[in-house]
Amino acid sequence: MKSDLTLVVMAAGMGSRFGGLKQIEPIGPSGEFITDYSIYDAILAGFQRVVFIIKKEHLEIFQNTIEKRIGGKVPVSYAFQENTFTYGDQVFTREKPWGTAHAILAAKPLVTGNFVVINSDDFYGRDAFFCAAKFFEEDRSPEEMGLIGYVAFNTLTEYGAVKRGVLEVENGYLKGLVESKLERVGDKVWGEPLQGGDKFLVHEDTLVSMNMLLFTPKIFDFIEMFQSDFVSSLSEHFDTCEYLIPDVIDIVNRKKLATFQVLKTSAKWEGVTYPEDKEQVRNAILARVEKGEYKENLWEK
Repeated sequence: MKSDLTLVVMAAGMGSRFGGLKQIEPIGPSGEFITDYSIYDAILAGFQRVVFIIKKEHLEIFQNTIEKRIGGKVPVSYAFQENTFTYGDQVFTREKPWGTAHAILAAKPLVTGNFVVINSDDFYGRDAFFCAAKFFEEDRSPEEMGLIGYVAFNTLTEYGAVKRGVLEVENGYLKGLVESKLERVGDKVWGEPLQGGDKFLVHEDTLVSMNMLLFTPKIFDFIEMFQSDFVSSLSEHFDTCEYLIPDVIDIVNRKKLATFQVLKTSAKWEGVTYPEDKEQVRNAILARVEKGEYKENLWEK
C-alpha cells in the first residue's frame, strides 16, 4: 500500500433517538461494540492507525473498553469534539454537538496522510474497507477523494426513518448529494430532502452515503474555507443547526474544487438508530460469527 492510511471514527454524537451512548453499547457475543468490527476489518484491509473523535468526558470509558481490547494491534489516539465552535474571534457554545464537519476538523492535528471517516455506530461490512484501502493504493492528488456508496435498500431499518445522503452519480463520480430522510412505506421506500422539497421514490439502484468518506488532508482546508456559511446561519437556528460534512462535500463538488469518486459496495449496513435495532444487529453479527467471518471473542489471540 502506498498510503499511510488512518481510520477516523466519529464517536461524539449524543444518540438522542437511541436514548443513550450507543457507541459503547455491547453488540457482539463477547461484549464487542459495533466499532470493534469496523476496526477489525480495517486492520485486515491494511489501515495503520485509528483516531477516535469523542467527547473529552468519555475518554476513560473508551480507554478501558475498546482501546484495551485492541491494544497492541493498532495505535490509537483521541481527538475531542468540544461544545464550542470557534470562527475567528467568535466563540459559540451550546450542549448539542456542532456536526460532523466540526468533528472531523478536531482530528486535524492527529492526521497527516490520507484517511477514511466512519460513524462509530454503523456496521459497514468488510468489503467497504477493502474498497477504501484499494482506492488509496494509487497515487492521488490532494483534490482526488471518494466515498463509499451503499445500495439504499441495504441501509434501512424497519423501526422508522433514517437520514442518508442520497447520491447522484455520473460516470462513477459524485454529481450531487442531498441529505434526506428515507422511510419504508408499504412496499415502497420514500425519500424527503432535509432542507425541504418534494418527496421522491427511492429506486433499487439508488446509492446513498453512510458517512464512509475517503479523504486526503485537503478536506481540512475545505472545512475551514466554508465555516463562514455555517456561522451566518447561526442567528436563525442556533440550537439546532449543524456543520455537516455532506454539506461541505456537496459545496466542494459543485464548485469543482475536488472530485469524489463513488465506490459502490455490496455490503449490507447494520446499525443502531433506534433501541429496537439492537437485537437485529446482534443477530446479524452472530450470523457472521457462525459463518466464521469473525471469532466469537473478536480480539482473542
